[in-house]
Amino acid sequence: MTGATLSELSARARDIFRLVVEGYIASGLPVGSKTLAGSGAVNLSPASIRSVLQELQDAGLLAAPHTSAGRMPTEIGLRLFVDGIMQVAEPSMAEREQIERGLASGGTIEAALAAASSALSELSAGAGVIMVPRREARLVQLSFVPLGPARALAVMVAEDGSVENRVLDLPAMAGAGTLEQASNYLTSRLAGRTLAEAVAMIRAEIAGGRSALDAVSADLVQRGLAVWSIDAAQRPVLVVRGQANLLDEAALHDIERVRLLLEELEGAEAIAGVLDAAREAESARIFIGSENRLFSLSGSSVIASPWRDCDGRVVGVVGVIGPTRLNYARVVPMVDFTAQSLSKLIAQDGFSRK
Repeated sequence: MTGATLSELSARARDIFRLVVEGYIASGLPVGSKTLAGSGAVNLSPASIRSVLQELQDAGLLAAPHTSAGRMPTEIGLRLFVDGIMQVAEPSMAEREQIERGLASGGTIEAALAAASSALSELSAGAGVIMVPRREARLVQLSFVPLGPARALAVMVAEDGSVENRVLDLPAMAGAGTLEQASNYLTSRLAGRTLAEAVAMIRAEIAGGRSALDAVSADLVQRGLAVWSIDAAQRPVLVVRGQANLLDEAALHDIERVRLLLEELEGAEAIAGVLDAAREAESARIFIGSENRLFSLSGSSVIASPWRDCDGRVVGVVGVIGPTRLNYARVVPMVDFTAQSLSKLIAQDGFSRK
């Protein structure tokens, strides 16, 4: 039998299972029958406890890393504990204040997110991760200003008043008339649209010969769009803090797992994909070990919760990454509170802190 349900376990099996999981989460080490018997929480002999531990192991909920060692929960066991036994504890006032102080630290929105991620990392003893919202501003104008015979400044203006500049090389034979034609064409197509919406339409027009642009102007338009497309792809989508927390004393006994985890944390796009899986959740989602392919090798867990703008639309995800022995009961509400606090910040300030 594998993956037993709670209803299939006796009352004493459930109690011993809970104690093993809680002991493992607290110490990171297997829990043995002598430890359980000596705790006073179980009114059974070591022999009877060993019998129950074997029963739980046969059910696929516990595992013994060594023949003479105690037991530790499997990923199936951790899932059963999280879904059916765990009782969450609300963040303390001190924890709430630490998270809120980070968000209120001032400066850019990215700085506030970094501070909140650091606070979450310190409180959870894991790596705090926040997906930075992708700003999809509606555009008003894109124009080209000559800087010399072979270069121009591309100036993009958004409806919210923000202005971004990029320098680009001009195609051969591009004169003042080319810059004006390309500017007028782009502005007419960009107005009221996001960059992603405009890029798709403009490239389809040019490819289909429907743009009414000459070859030089079309080349300039393509270069202008490429400047922002490449730039957006290279912008960081994550704020990660606290990787050093993953190197605790218990982790030193499993240094290969930690090495794999640190390597996984280098893949920003892959982690963004993990967090993106939590976008549709109403509250925190928990991914344990191999439930998520990215962290299956290191056996790590992810707790993630979406945060929203003033209209209730999901704009990002906040989470904690760490070993499977994360204190789920404490970290889950902490992640949820951080997500709620981020939502309030965005509702109050929007993206005005640039």
